[in-house]
Amino acid sequence: MIRIDSKTLTDLEFPSVLEQISEFCITEIGKEQILAIAPFSDKKIIAAELHRTKEFTASFQNDNRIPNHGFEEITKDLRLLEIENSSLEVISFRRILSVTETTKTLLKFFKKFEEFYAYLQEQAGQIQYVGHISEEIQKNIDKYGQVKDDASPELATIRRRLGVVKNQINSSFTKALTRYSQAEYLDEIRESVVDNRRVLAVKSMYRRKVKGAVLGQSKTGSITYMEPQETLEYANELSQLIYEEREEVKRIIKMLTEYVRPYSELLESYQSYLTGIDMIYSKAKYGIEINGVLPILSSEKRLYLKDAYHPLLLIANKKRKEKTFPQTIELHSNNRIIVISGPNAGGKSITLKTVGLLQVMLQSGILIPLDPYSEICLFERIMTDIGDNQSIENHLSTYSYRLKKMNQFLKKCNNKTLFLIDEFGTGSDPELGGALAETFLEVFYEREAFGIITTHYANLKLLANELPHATNANMQFDSKSLEPIYKLQLGEAGSSFTFEVAQKNGIPYSLINRSKKKIEGGKVRFDKTIANLQKERSKLRKTSESLKTEEEKARDESKQLEIANARAQEKLERYQEIFDANQRLLALGKKFDSLAERYNNNKQKRQLTDELMKLVMIENSKRKKPVVKSKEVKKKEKAKVHEIKQEVAQKVAVIRKKKKKEKEAAKKAPPPKPKVTLKVGDRVRMIDGRAIGTIDTIEKKKAIVNYGMFTTNVSLEELEKVS
Repeated sequence: MIRIDSKTLTDLEFPSVLEQISEFCITEIGKEQILAIAPFSDKKIIAAELHRTKEFTASFQNDNRIPNHGFEEITKDLRLLEIENSSLEVISFRRILSVTETTKTLLKFFKKFEEFYAYLQEQAGQIQYVGHISEEIQKNIDKYGQVKDDASPELATIRRRLGVVKNQINSSFTKALTRYSQAEYLDEIRESVVDNRRVLAVKSMYRRKVKGAVLGQSKTGSITYMEPQETLEYANELSQLIYEEREEVKRIIKMLTEYVRPYSELLESYQSYLTGIDMIYSKAKYGIEINGVLPILSSEKRLYLKDAYHPLLLIANKKRKEKTFPQTIELHSNNRIIVISGPNAGGKSITLKTVGLLQVMLQSGILIPLDPYSEICLFERIMTDIGDNQSIENHLSTYSYRLKKMNQFLKKCNNKTLFLIDEFGTGSDPELGGALAETFLEVFYEREAFGIITTHYANLKLLANELPHATNANMQFDSKSLEPIYKLQLGEAGSSFTFEVAQKNGIPYSLINRSKKKIEGGKVRFDKTIANLQKERSKLRKTSESLKTEEEKARDESKQLEIANARAQEKLERYQEIFDANQRLLALGKKFDSLAERYNNNKQKRQLTDELMKLVMIENSKRKKPVVKSKEVKKKEKAKVHEIKQEVAQKVAVIRKKKKKEKEAAKKAPPPKPKVTLKVGDRVRMIDGRAIGTIDTIEKKKAIVNYGMFTTNVSLEELEKVS
């Protein structure tokens, strides 16, 4: 356990956090355990508990949701088992069964989904489960909490006989009811129940005519309640059987109690396990409520809280629908102590409490509201001095109490301590108290303790500025509106804005002026200088942020322009290529047109072929990049060109011979057959075709030919008659 007193926990409002967490518990024992939580210093215990809480939080958002862990507390039953020869009640076994079965369900679930719930399974693996306790209870007790008929042969016999006797009583009573009703001896209500026994509602004037036992009368005396003689014998037997049943049930319960008694410690471990699960569940629910996360647990002495929220303030502002301002603060070996200054109501105390409360929550295994990349180390001792601690009971003034507190700090403070002091040095003469506070701060510094203090004392601000491993900080304030910004600024002291705030709150300027004259001019100038520096730094910070924003915008715009320029250049090059290609094609087309026109005029094929070859060679030469070639390569290329020319000449000669032969054959061929005039009904086929059809109609030198399966429209010139 961490060394921390209850007053420190109260100062940090940790009990209020536990109260809020306990509201999410579903068992009373879980609530009690939550309210009794205290911080740990063992890193392994803290890390395991935080990871279990984180796993439970994740289960609310995935398909493998953890089963219900609700159970009825068995603490009283376990205490009763410790008493020799004691016997539990039937309902006690229902509670014990609830605990054992819920434990079994959870252990089975975590084993099945071990991959998702590694830390919860590690915890579950420490529980030794015994199944025969549940089996024995279920064998004797039914789901309604009653002893089963077959719990023993004797009980089964008794209950069978009970059923028979009850039927006989009902049968005999019905007969008597019918007989006396017909005789008109009964009142209008006819029957009633007295001491759990059915009775006849007999008119008092006829009670001597009805055989049976009188069990009572109405208030007016007009009705006498009688049990008929026919049912009396059976009723006596029923009472005897009920007594025997009760005794047999007691014997079975006693036997079952003795069976369970040796496992009381095991049952207690089951209840402790389920209580622990309920605590983790409530922490997980609270973690979701405050957006709690698991930060990085640092092995080095470093405390880096980024965008940290005070959980109580966060929840309160959520209800009020107001904004909560996060704080970022850092402590490490080169910056162990932070002195926060600035005007009242600026958020100094809240920042101080936020650091302390989050540290205590984390070391209690509770997720905390900050950036998940924050880093937190663990402390063995946390010490606080927050608020007005005037003690009426001990007759101590505020300053006396604070001196006693400082004495405790001096005795216990070391390099594993986190100290948090609000309004350090107040309660006495400013100069004397400030000097003493300065000495205390030097001692804390020498002992390498980590800490945060808030103060208005100028000498403490100067000391923080002089010590190499300490730093000043201030809560920012709008110098124009004099409203707090609730943002911590490290590296610079803050002015108290005493006179400015007084002026804003309506104090006359003449009184403020008189007040200024009553104090040393140097102090006024010093405070004014700090205030002016703070204003200038605030302006510079805003200007710097504005310049950074503008620089980022300019950088983004420059990138976008570069991208747009590159795209435009790419498009331009593409369009240029297309234009050049089109121009080349147009020039080529003109050359071909010129060659065609020349050939049309002179009909010289050889000249046409030579011109075409030249044109092709020229175009091919354009496609290849000019390369400096050796003489041997040039010779080979010339030889290749010569070969190509010879091949082309040979092919041209062959074409000429072929065409010459075709002309001579055409001269020798017989004249073409005269065309036959086609008419509707002629059998025709297309020239050089095989399919034969019949002409259906002829219109404007076109005929519709029917081929049987289909018809088609064909020019007459393409048809020939089939004989």
